Amino acid sequence: MTLILNTVAVIGAGTMGIGIAQVAASCGHTVLLFDINPQALKQAKHSLTERLNKRVQQGKADAQATKQLLARITLVNTMAELAPAQVVIEAVAEKLAIKQSIFSELEAICQKNTLFASNTSSLSITAIASQLKYPERFAGLHFFNPAPIMKLVEVIRGRETSNTVIEQLKSLALSWGKTPVICRSTPGFIVNRVARPFYAETMRALEEQVGDPPTLDSVVRDAGGFSMGPLQLTDLIGHDVNYAVTDSIFQAFGYDPRFQTSFEQLELVQAGHLGRKTGRGFYHYDENKPLTQATIAEKVILPHAPAVTAHGNWQSFPEFAQLLKQNGIPLEESKIDNPNPPTLFVNNVIVMLTNGELTSVRAQKMNQSMVQFDLSADYAKATTIAISCAVQNSVQDNQNVIAFFQSLNKDVIVLPDYPGLLTMRTVAMLCNEALDVVNKGIATPEDTDNAMRYGVNYPKGPLAWGTELGWQHILHTLEQLSQFYADGRYRANPLLRQLVAGTRRLDAKEIQ
Repeated sequence: MTLILNTVAVIGAGTMGIGIAQVAASCGHTVLLFDINPQALKQAKHSLTERLNKRVQQGKADAQATKQLLARITLVNTMAELAPAQVVIEAVAEKLAIKQSIFSELEAICQKNTLFASNTSSLSITAIASQLKYPERFAGLHFFNPAPIMKLVEVIRGRETSNTVIEQLKSLALSWGKTPVICRSTPGFIVNRVARPFYAETMRALEEQVGDPPTLDSVVRDAGGFSMGPLQLTDLIGHDVNYAVTDSIFQAFGYDPRFQTSFEQLELVQAGHLGRKTGRGFYHYDENKPLTQATIAEKVILPHAPAVTAHGNWQSFPEFAQLLKQNGIPLEESKIDNPNPPTLFVNNVIVMLTNGELTSVRAQKMNQSMVQFDLSADYAKATTIAISCAVQNSVQDNQNVIAFFQSLNKDVIVLPDYPGLLTMRTVAMLCNEALDVVNKGIATPEDTDNAMRYGVNYPKGPLAWGTELGWQHILHTLEQLSQFYADGRYRANPLLRQLVAGTRRLDAKEIQ
């Protein structure tokens, strides 16, 4: 059924509300903007006007189009004035009772075919709709901040939401130039749920004194390929906000250790060190103090370059293989069915991708000096590579490997012998959580990956990344971490085990 949409109502004139109003108005809709606080309502429109006019002055926007956009946003002082709207989007405080009250009142104001949607990021769509006479017309429409820029919109189905309403809201999001993903109402929906390990693994490494914040962030950002480091990002989000989301999901899942909160982050919240907005979090934001830098290995000068050869199947790492070839390192001819993992020999040292085992344990099994390197989204583009060295290695062994990676124009971060290093264990956990979303029918593989790519700008969707890397490697990494910690946090999802066993498949077209 095609939704004939002329008028959109937005309730709440905060950052998200005015952002959604801007999106709708920019697509030609009349927007009715309401807030219980008249002063906040006027200030929101004033701030938007100033911001958009500044873009005009900078030559980034057309003056006439901007004037028309602003003219389409009408401020209203009562809920009764929202009656003409075909869609009402609520973006008020995350309080269940408040949202329920708003939509109960709207039922008596709006037409029976008016669509109701909440921009909630954490509350149950089913619970909000439970007080309605017609809960089938209610759904979640979760935008990401800033709404005019971020592409992703989560379209969330409550238990009673009709298929027609979901399709209408999906079509609406598409017409607004957004990338909609459909999911079932569940704690955290897709993005806030699947993203938990991105923050949690680095916070755990910080608590276990693997490195300081700049070094750990550099491993994930500069070596791993993510756009921001996890600690840097939580400082930007605000620790009060980020911790509250993690804690709500932790509670909603019955205190499952997969979502364990961080004591380190809790202390920041308790101390009022909330990140950028308070001038201090994992980092300080005092212009008069120099920022701490990541700990990078010093330049190694050797009398002779170490002998380097590459063996095994490098097809999962084409960028790395190309990088080796460009630097004159021969790769043995490897067939598609070559079972041997990609391996470098730097003189007498084996250099391999981490698989979740301690480097020293793996070296002992092979009875040879060993260095493990961390995962990267693109080894060619990465400016940095993270490694860990076996305790059995000689100083010269480690120096040879560091010098080799430096010869590829990489900064080298040497981490302690930490199982799974950092990016590998983070990605393994992201894959595991994404598979749980698919396995429980919360979202399709395609929507799950799109949510993480467009909602939090991951370099690859977790399912595409896991498929590329090989599900066996993801499973082995999680099993090693589970054995090491013995706390249930790293237990493998049933779908992951089925993929490895070959009894289930993911549609390749859905996770490209």
